[in-house]
Parts: sequence; structure tokens; C-alpha cells
Amino acid sequence: MDVDSATDDDTGTTPGRPRRRLVARALSGVVAAATVLGVGELVAVAVAPAASPFYAVGSTTVDRSPAWAREFAIDTFGTNDKPALFIGMTLLIVVASIAAGLLERRRRPVGSLVLAGLGAVGVYAALSRPTATWTYAVPTIVGVVAGIVLLRLLIHTLDAEPTSEEHSRPAPGGKVRRLPRRQFILLLGAGATVAAAAGVAGRELGRRIASVAENRRLFLIPRVAAPAPPIPVGTDLAPVGATPFVTPNAEFYRIDTALQVPQLTTDEWQLRIHGLVDRPITLDWDDLTARTPVERIITLTCVSNEIGGPLAGNARWIGYPIQDLLDEVGVHADADMLLSKSVDGFTIGTPVAALRDGRDAILAVAMNGEPLPLEHGYPVRQVVPGLYGYVSATKWVVDWELTRFDRAEAYWTKRGWGVRAPIKTASRIDVPAAFAPVTAGPVTVAGTAWAQQRGVEAVEVRVDGGPWQQATLAPEYSIDTWRQWTWEWDATPGLHRLEVRATDGTGDTQPEDRVPPIPDGATGWHSSSVTVR
Repeated sequence: MDVDSATDDDTGTTPGRPRRRLVARALSGVVAAATVLGVGELVAVAVAPAASPFYAVGSTTVDRSPAWAREFAIDTFGTNDKPALFIGMTLLIVVASIAAGLLERRRRPVGSLVLAGLGAVGVYAALSRPTATWTYAVPTIVGVVAGIVLLRLLIHTLDAEPTSEEHSRPAPGGKVRRLPRRQFILLLGAGATVAAAAGVAGRELGRRIASVAENRRLFLIPRVAAPAPPIPVGTDLAPVGATPFVTPNAEFYRIDTALQVPQLTTDEWQLRIHGLVDRPITLDWDDLTARTPVERIITLTCVSNEIGGPLAGNARWIGYPIQDLLDEVGVHADADMLLSKSVDGFTIGTPVAALRDGRDAILAVAMNGEPLPLEHGYPVRQVVPGLYGYVSATKWVVDWELTRFDRAEAYWTKRGWGVRAPIKTASRIDVPAAFAPVTAGPVTVAGTAWAQQRGVEAVEVRVDGGPWQQATLAPEYSIDTWRQWTWEWDATPGLHRLEVRATDGTGDTQPEDRVPPIPDGATGWHSSSVTVR
């Protein structure tokens, strides 16, 4: 990079090579911003992971986003909504840092003010985290100071006036010699190295300090006296490409607002139960595991699932009955909502009636024969059959307040989503995949249907708007799990449209009219177009 041309301190341009100098300024801003983030990440290790400037801003953005923005993110990106947010934030930071570099001057530190402004946003975001103390501001402040110092050094080096000796000493080609570009490049490289090293060290050191992975590795899955009933032969009808009856942990959908997976060990975990109760208590891990665990197979569903979407999963859970805990604390008769809180401050409001009507609502600690994955709530999460996750499935749960729906609101209900949200009847075609070419003749059409707490009574399929045909249902494991189905189709050449609908255990059939997922779950028939050759 050539930075050895004359400089105008007020404009930042040079007669010889203004384009290269602008690039140098832009790179200065980017490296300075990277230093802010990297140093902030490193300092956050000594404070709290949630105090990291980048993640604090991201988490607060999620918390403060209007409902339409969050719904758009889920609809557009699905389970990739968090990477999409990270990419968007990174692009905005790059643009702002380029502006900082271009605006910075030796005598007018406008770019430094830009970095300071970004730092103010980071401080606000860090102090907005639910667990924040004043110390959460420290990582951002230290990072911003380091970034501004580096930016000032880079711009001073870039814009330094040459000495009289340098004026008089000719450079190769007869040009007037200016400040050697090597000094700037070395300083820029050193800054980039420090930023990268600090960021990596912060992440690595944080992983070493946090003992959650080791804690999970040593976790002993509770031994249940009465395991879940065995899955009958024939319950899993899935042909190749269809949904299996039990969803592997690695494939189980994840939708939540946590940009950083909360890190909580069993030694640190506690559950405070308070509010409209006779006997408030705080449980630690030993208190919880002294109770009798149960094992259940339960299907969970996200309210953001579109018709035919993938945001549903069925797993084998081990945990402790929620009803027993509520009976122990003595819930007041006027309490109709359990406001549960995650360790990162996210809240969910669950109808108390749904937790005390005999359904298998549990505090789960194991999933498919393993400790809960970190992303799915380790060490403790709620699992409640028959309710969409946003009103029931709190991960990393640490607080229960018994209250009323007319006194308190949870995260999503504040944004206009439904309050009680029972899961609606749904069915899905898994194979053949949409627009997949198939060979004329016998074709197996297969899929999944669910209507938790009511069960699936029937599934029907039709082709090109023709008569409905009864599908073959797998044995029903329970009313709290999905049910697989197949239908044999004598396919003829051409483009065909398959549709499916399910009828629940009460005799109600899925309505045809399409309703979007928000505010309380989608309705409509799933369809799939298939090319038969």
C-alpha cells in the first residue's frame, strides 16, 4: 500500500494517490473497530459472557426488536436467524468503522467520536442485560479506549507531516520522499493482530474458565423407576427421506432468543419459586434430583412453524413432574399463570391449569438418553405437552413466579402473540419432496401429523383436488406425540399436486383456510407438487 504522498490535514486527500489513502483510512477504521470488539471480548471473560460488546448489542437488539421484525427473521431464516443477525451486525459495524476511518483527522477526531458513539450503544446494551451490574460496561469502555488509541496512532502516522530532511531527500523516480509506508503497514498489522488475538483469546479463555462442558460430561442421567413405555413395532413407518418417530438431538429444531448459549452448571443452578404461593422455596440441584424422575416421549412444536414446516420434533425426555412442585409450594386459587424466566432473562407465561390437569409437564434434564444439549436448555428446561413452545418450553429455567395473566406479560405476549396457545392440528407431507421427480407407478407418500393432547384420529390425502383418500396410520404411541402415516399412490406421468389433512381425536378436521403462524399458530392444508416421469 502506498501512503507516501503529500497530505492535506483538513481533507485527507493527496494530490498523487487519493484512492490509496482513502483505502488506508478505511482499513484504519476497520482495524480500530475490530480492536474494540476483540479487547472487549477478552475483558468480558473477567466480567461475564453477556458483557461482551458484540453479543450484548445483538441480544439487546433481539429484545428490543418489534414483533414484526422477529417474525420476519424466523419466517425468512428459520433456525438460521441468529447467524443472519450476526452477519447483519458485522456489516453495519464494518460500514460504521469505514466511516470512522475516513472521517478521522489529526486535529479533528471525528472518527474517534464515531467509535465512542458505537461504544455508547455497547454500554447501553450491556447494562440492559437482565443480570447486568455496572461492571458490564467495563469491557466495552476498555475496548473503545483501545480502539480510539489505535485509530489515532494510525491516522497520525498516515497524516504525519514530513521532516525538512525528508522533504529534501529525493525518493526513487525523483518524487519527494514522504513518511515511509512501512511504518503505517506495520502499525496496521500489529493492530489487526492484537484485535484478532484478543478476540480468540477471549473466546478460548472463556471456554476454559466455563466448566459447563465438563459438568455436562460428568452428568449422571437420573435412573427412572418406570421408564416410558416401549415404542411399539410399526410406530416408525418412515421410508427413506421421511421424518423418524424420534428426532435425533442434532436434528431437533432450535428457536430461541439467546445469541450466546447460556452457560450454567448443575452446581450453579437454582430455581426460585415465588409469587402467589403459600410456601416460597428455592431449589438447588440436590433438591431437584432428590425427587422421583419420570421418562416421557413428547412432541414439541414452535408456533412459528409454517404449514408443512420443520419446526417440530419428538424426543424422549427424563425429568421431574411440574405439578408435584406446584403442589408443594401451595399455589393460590387466583393464580392462573406461571411466569418462568431463563437465566438470560427471557420470560414465558404458561397457564397454570395446563400444568395441573394431569398432562406430563416436566422439568427435563435429559433428552434422548443424553444430558440436555447446551442449546436445548442444559441443565434444566420445561417440557409441556400440548402448548406451543413460546408459552411453555422455557430453557435454562431459573425462576418461577406464580401470578396472573392480567398482572404480568411474558416476552412474546408483550409483542401481541397469543396468551394460552394450545397446539393446533397439523399434518405434513415428507416424501416425495416438493418438485422431486418420481417414476410412474406405485409411489409411497408419507408424512407426519400431530394434535397434542387430542391425538390424531385420521389422515387423508388427495391428488389434484380429487377425492380424499384414507392414509394408513402408524400405531398411536400417545396423544402427546406425533403420528406417522403412509399412502400408496398409483402415480401417472405429469405434474401433480398432493394435499394432506388430519382429523384429531375430538373429530375436528384441519381447516382449509390458511392462517399465518402469528399470533397463535398456523392452520391450513399442506400441499406438495410432484413431477411424475
